[in-house]
Amino acid sequence: MTDTPDDRSLDPEDWEAFRGRAHAILDAAISRMESAGEGPVWRAPTEALKTSFERDLPWQGQGGDAVAEQIAALLPYGVGNTHPRFFGWVHGAGTPGNMVAEIAAAAMNANLGGRDHGAMYVEKQVVRWCRGLFGFPEEASGLIVSGTSLATVVALKAARDRATGFGARAEGVGGAGLVGYTSTQTHACVARAFDILGLGTGALRMIPTNAAFEIDIDALEQAIRADRAAGLMPFALIGTAGSVNLGSIDDLDRLADIAAREGMWYHVDGAFGALAILDEGIRPRLAGIARADSLAFDFHKWLQVNYDAGFVLIRSEEAHRRAFSDRPDYLAGAERGLAAGNPWPVEYGPELSRGFRALKIWAQIAEHGMTRLGEVVSRNCVQARYLGGLVDATPELERLAPVALNICCFRFLAGAIPDTTLNALNEEIVIELQEQGIAAPSTTMIGGVKAIRVNLTNHRTRQSDLDLLVREVCRIGAELAARC
Repeated sequence: MTDTPDDRSLDPEDWEAFRGRAHAILDAAISRMESAGEGPVWRAPTEALKTSFERDLPWQGQGGDAVAEQIAALLPYGVGNTHPRFFGWVHGAGTPGNMVAEIAAAAMNANLGGRDHGAMYVEKQVVRWCRGLFGFPEEASGLIVSGTSLATVVALKAARDRATGFGARAEGVGGAGLVGYTSTQTHACVARAFDILGLGTGALRMIPTNAAFEIDIDALEQAIRADRAAGLMPFALIGTAGSVNLGSIDDLDRLADIAAREGMWYHVDGAFGALAILDEGIRPRLAGIARADSLAFDFHKWLQVNYDAGFVLIRSEEAHRRAFSDRPDYLAGAERGLAAGNPWPVEYGPELSRGFRALKIWAQIAEHGMTRLGEVVSRNCVQARYLGGLVDATPELERLAPVALNICCFRFLAGAIPDTTLNALNEEIVIELQEQGIAAPSTTMIGGVKAIRVNLTNHRTRQSDLDLLVREVCRIGAELAARC
């Protein structure tokens, strides 16, 4: 082994030079966010950018200046969600203030798996705020995670373990015959959680929806009766607060009644829609969340927190902790000292090492307040209805579903073109919008029909952006149709 000086660390040898380099990249990042509404929504990464990262593993470092230059070169090539005309997947737009929180979190480099240190009290405050916002009891537990996908795994593991008397932790699910229920509009992360937890996706009953794309209660009741008659154990019911395709909201109170009657764990997938509780007009439709056993949602969507930041809230702290707590000797707690502050977050989820995500969440809420953040939610819903009106008033366009929340799905029509060709044409319209940098909607299928899907979760979007979108869809659609 090569001898190295005892005092050689990874800190800069010249702190002033590092400070200047850091200030320069911070200025570039701020300028990027300041101009978020300018230029194309999305830029395809250039070949030069791609190849700049195709290098052999470096055994000798490039140095800070070269690395900073490469980082700066990445800034124009994001997914586009900071731009006001990013209408595709449900991505929040982020805020400049969150950069400050991220810098401080990086400087602290805190592990929020456990122990008694300042960062832990920030996360505890966020948990208290969430309990209050959604009407959960004071003894409910919560955990900040990467996103709703992991939050769903955490919640449904607690549900699975409770249903088996917590024996599944050591023995697996075996022949317990556990089955759960959700709608065909629920996000795929629920089926993925069933897979991860060893239940199998076949144990998740995908219940059809009604005309409003909400879970069909009669079909749900029939499925539960059939499973009980077959000797299976219905253990979980998953309601949707804002489906990813259309923004539809299940009858959450009716589902709470069914879950209570059947002795099932009631989970609500509220990835983005749960935060519509900040809108006074929508809040009554979400009242059933307060009756749930668990709720999963994301801060990085409608609350505009920078990626990534998800959350799981669980009514029974005991069930939550029993599903995960496993404190080996090296993680033993204490009444005093650094090992105090029990229980630790490692007892509520699968991650032993956890970053300081809580700081940017806390900072977002503390800086802007829930009233102002709620105004973004309300404005996006108004904008979705405005877009629906534009579509209805435009002969070349056809709306394909009700505007339930913040999502509008429609398609371009082109005379007597058959549906298969029309599907391909609408797919191409979306790609052209993206590649020309005009806007970035996505697509989905509704009843076998390809839809242009416009999701609005961006605090920078204005009605004029929607006017432009409709004009450009019609222009590109007409140009493409002329070639058919």
